[in-house]
Amino acid sequence: MVYLQVEGLSKSFGDRELFANISFGIEQGMRCAFVANNGTGKTTLLNILTGHEQQDSGTVVYRKDLRVGYLPQIPQFADNATVAEACFQSENEIVKAIQRYEALLEAQTQHQAVDNAFQQALSEMDRLNAWDFETNIRQILGKLDIHDWNKPVGELSGGQQKRLALANVLITEPDLLILDEPTNHLDLAMVEWLEEWLNHSKMTLIMVTHDRYFLDNVCNEIYEIDNHQLYHYKGNYQYYLEKRDERIANFNAETQRAKNLYRKELDWMRRQPQARGTKAQSRIDAFKEIEQRAKQRLVEKEIQLGVKATYIGSKIFEAQYVSKAYGDRVLLKDFYYNFSRYEKMGIVGKNGTGKSTFLKMLIGEVAPDSGRFDVGDTVRFAYYSQTGITFNEEMKVIDAVRAVAEDIDLGGGQRLTATQLLSRFLFSPSRQHDFIHLLSGGERRRLYLCTVLMSNPNFLVLDEPTNDLDLATLRVLEDYLIGFHGCVIVVSHDRCFMDKVVDHLLVFQGEGKIKDYPGNYTDYRAFEALTIEEERENEAKRNIEKKPKTERTHEKDSNKLSYKERRELEQLEKDLETLNAEKNEIETSLSSGTLQSDDIVKLSMRLSEINPLIDEKEFRWLELSERDN
Repeated sequence: MVYLQVEGLSKSFGDRELFANISFGIEQGMRCAFVANNGTGKTTLLNILTGHEQQDSGTVVYRKDLRVGYLPQIPQFADNATVAEACFQSENEIVKAIQRYEALLEAQTQHQAVDNAFQQALSEMDRLNAWDFETNIRQILGKLDIHDWNKPVGELSGGQQKRLALANVLITEPDLLILDEPTNHLDLAMVEWLEEWLNHSKMTLIMVTHDRYFLDNVCNEIYEIDNHQLYHYKGNYQYYLEKRDERIANFNAETQRAKNLYRKELDWMRRQPQARGTKAQSRIDAFKEIEQRAKQRLVEKEIQLGVKATYIGSKIFEAQYVSKAYGDRVLLKDFYYNFSRYEKMGIVGKNGTGKSTFLKMLIGEVAPDSGRFDVGDTVRFAYYSQTGITFNEEMKVIDAVRAVAEDIDLGGGQRLTATQLLSRFLFSPSRQHDFIHLLSGGERRRLYLCTVLMSNPNFLVLDEPTNDLDLATLRVLEDYLIGFHGCVIVVSHDRCFMDKVVDHLLVFQGEGKIKDYPGNYTDYRAFEALTIEEERENEAKRNIEKKPKTERTHEKDSNKLSYKERRELEQLEKDLETLNAEKNEIETSLSSGTLQSDDIVKLSMRLSEINPLIDEKEFRWLELSERDN
């Protein structure tokens, strides 16, 4: 079943073309991602699909009555609204159904004649499974570390607002879910939870994300925007990489064959008289096509990060029993660490455990409550913060880099100008003279990275450097950091990035507890899984040993139900039969259209009591039934 059909879509900003005459269809069950370099139109395409931006030409057609959910890259909320109000004031279908039901319920208590509308509202609540909305939204917000239901949205950080918007769009479980950078501002535990949640849902997905493990684990189709055109790959991210390389190799081979044929045909054209009447017109027309094809080329633009680190001595830094707390929230407690030369450390942990604060204390932006950081004399920090820097929007790109330095030392007597460095970061000469307010989010992050490296550091302190960077930039940044002849500390939720770059992890566990794990993130998760399994086995052994020997022998011999449990099972079956019969009777009465207002209210309240009671008893019945088989 086709959910969305796009035909002949084109979009430009002035003389800058993003994509031209692209067409694609989204069918039920597809889980697709759009990938492309920064500034080539991924977010613009999502905005067009969701009606937030107008295309230059082409059509976007959704299946009738399709429920669509959209998570923008930067969500907008009213600052004076609370978290609860933001959840219940959104435009999604479930919230509207709840509002209609509550309004009609209020009208019923005032004895207004709204029987038919109330019946429709009840049916709509049942259809959308809206009765448990508040419970479910609280559970999702809890997983995303938002617990204060009454906190004003204006007091939430940008990351918390993004997580609130994510919870709002997930709870509706639309037919088609469109996500723009859903993993930004999520810690690693949240990303893994979101993966599992999406994989267990039946929703069709369209997303833009730069998290490669997330792409691999969630998506089954990839759309690539390249050179203003759209290419489709049926597979996950790894499959896409393989097939993309094949496509480029085939394109280049075909272009080379066209060039060889072009030289032959060009020689034939030159040897003929200028009077073309005797020539075969079809061959002349074919020559023009060959010429056009031969002059095509596919340039693989890559960022080049050949920036040399300045000399760094053997003493790097020593964290001497550092402590830091904000009120009752302890981030570090008597933390000691001696950082080694050329070390590449990753920092992971849940949001709010002090990762960014640790980096700020290291570079001197935040003072510890006790203890100190003893930093070596030759250390030259460059700090890439999670929030970035605030550029002057009316400044040109080239001027922002020149404000840091006019040129940079590459070593061996070579120097690189600001213009040349920007070219290596895929900023064309014309783009370098654009104003910063014209840049996409990803291009701003790339510019920020450029200004950081322009300072010629020997110690890179990177807080979420992968947010909004395109996949090509990520791969090159990884290669650069792996070969960087200096020190690196990185906080990142990008598991693939951490696996490739770091050699060990500091895990912030909360309440001032920090553990040092050798290896990368995958090594750490494997170790954690093994530890958890061992703890479960040990706990099970301890529980068995605590029981009397006769009881242990009985459990070993049989797992059958006790007499008391068997009687409970029999009673549950009778209770469920009675409750289901009562539920069916109430639903029949509510649908009859013959009840008075007071009766409708009473029966509706009883129905809301019966449903959770049935769920509870069914769960216990299943538990006992499995043991009885």
